Amino acid sequence: MQKTQKLLLATLIQAALVSTAFASEQSESKGLVADAEGSVLFRTGFIDRDKKDGAADNRSTAQTAIIKLESGYTQGTVGIGFGLIGDASFKLGDNKHAGNNMIPRHDDANGEPNGRTYNHWARGGAFLKARVSNTTAVFGTQVLDLPVLASNTGRMVPEYFDGLLVTSREINGLELTAGKFTKNQMSDQISTDENKLDRAIVWGAKYKVNDALTTSYFGLDSKDKLERHYVNANYKQSLANDASLTYDFSGYHTEWDKGASASSARPGLDATSDNRSNNIWALSGTYSQGPHAVMLAYQQSTGNTGYAYNENADGFQSIYLPNSYLSDFNGRGEKSVQVQYNVDFSNYGVAGLNWTSAYIYGWDIDTKTTGNAKESEIFNQVKYTVQDGFAKDASLRLRYSHYRTDFAYTDDYYMPDTNEWRIFLDIPVKLF
Repeated sequence: MQKTQKLLLATLIQAALVSTAFASEQSESKGLVADAEGSVLFRTGFIDRDKKDGAADNRSTAQTAIIKLESGYTQGTVGIGFGLIGDASFKLGDNKHAGNNMIPRHDDANGEPNGRTYNHWARGGAFLKARVSNTTAVFGTQVLDLPVLASNTGRMVPEYFDGLLVTSREINGLELTAGKFTKNQMSDQISTDENKLDRAIVWGAKYKVNDALTTSYFGLDSKDKLERHYVNANYKQSLANDASLTYDFSGYHTEWDKGASASSARPGLDATSDNRSNNIWALSGTYSQGPHAVMLAYQQSTGNTGYAYNENADGFQSIYLPNSYLSDFNGRGEKSVQVQYNVDFSNYGVAGLNWTSAYIYGWDIDTKTTGNAKESEIFNQVKYTVQDGFAKDASLRLRYSHYRTDFAYTDDYYMPDTNEWRIFLDIPVKLF
């Protein structure tokens, strides 16, 4: 594995030195101040999980301001810059039923974060950046969007990672990525490394073969925790009458190290085991015509554990698969199917309004009492984004999930029957 990492890193560095036929981003730099950007996102968020079968509900409401201040790059062969990213929040109401990653809580007598909620809190960090030609390096606090190490962005504030990320686009159509991270802070955590990340090395490549076909591969090696690989291929086929068919394949292979957490491992395979692994893959097809899109997806998980993620500081959103809503349909041995419908109301005179509905059904889940547990979810989301005027880009998103499952799955390691509402109002403000 170390040889693979070194080879990919060497390839990335070599690509950064290749003379290319398209413009260099660094050569177009206007300087630290001229290219500087600053923004604040004001977000009001509400999540309500109404749980059945006697399980405790979770309900949180809060207000936050997420700020990012970033300079441009200095001019010259090597550009240097810097920035700040962070958030400041306060709760709305008593939030006595917090526990859905929205609001941090004080530690109880045993040192666990199960005490009363914080009234207000702030987090963040700084980063340095450098650029040569079309290759950039960022060191410091970052929000990651990598399939094998993805920050949670579905709560009030984002999940932060601290480390180095290098991205190279020296070859037309090819993007290479390599990085190393040593800290992980979830959305509802105060400490900068509350998830106690030791060292996570990431690498990967995305290649646009042509206008119709894109492919990607990413890898992760988290010290003493796990090794993970991800592949994806996406092909868009143009049809008559402004219609199209999009085929997408994605999949993960994960192997856990001895001592790492894997909550969905088969009974008898605890943290002392070193042979725990999972394969999960999905194939989807989307037919689009005008404002309408219909997607069908099939997803399957195999191995002696389910696709467990975020238990080893490996990213709360590291599941780039289609059957992922309130439930991820990623149980041990699980198969699942989905039908999704999306409509863009711009063609009907309401620009900025979008509706998505989906039904997902999973079966053959391997639990400690049965090999045929089931789960299902009905998902609905409507989002409206203001298109112009003083409130341009402000958005309101309402989401509802109706989740039902067998008691065997709940009793094993998963959530009970749940009705969930999420309401988020986002107001972005550009400072400069």
